[in-house]
Amino acid sequence: MQATKLQRWKEYVRQEAARVWIGPPSDAPAFRLTLVYLCNTYPVDIDNIIKPIQDSLETIVYPADGLVTDVDSHRRLFTDSFNLATLPPLLIQGIVLQAECVYVKVQAGSVNPISLYL
Repeated sequence: MQATKLQRWKEYVRQEAARVWIGPPSDAPAFRLTLVYLCNTYPVDIDNIIKPIQDSLETIVYPADGLVTDVDSHRRLFTDSFNLATLPPLLIQGIVLQAECVYVKVQAGSVNPISLYL
């Protein structure tokens, strides 16, 4: 992404986070992000969206992005099958509107043992 386009996108993510996040940044010792990128046939590389989102949530959701210890990142096409009964409302909204978007879930807590992921 070009620098100005990237900055505009980060600012947009920041504004959306400020709109939906209630209260001050969490004081938890660690955070886990789950990202679901919904898109059409020519998607952005999934790894290119992680760091800008982490940066944009800093000082709104958590005090510093260095506290993010785990990230799960997923890309799904609108042509995929979805069971809407099991999904959160914001993710359903993105699927129904068929508008390219990223659903972000932030979990605060302590760092899990590595054995949970293997």
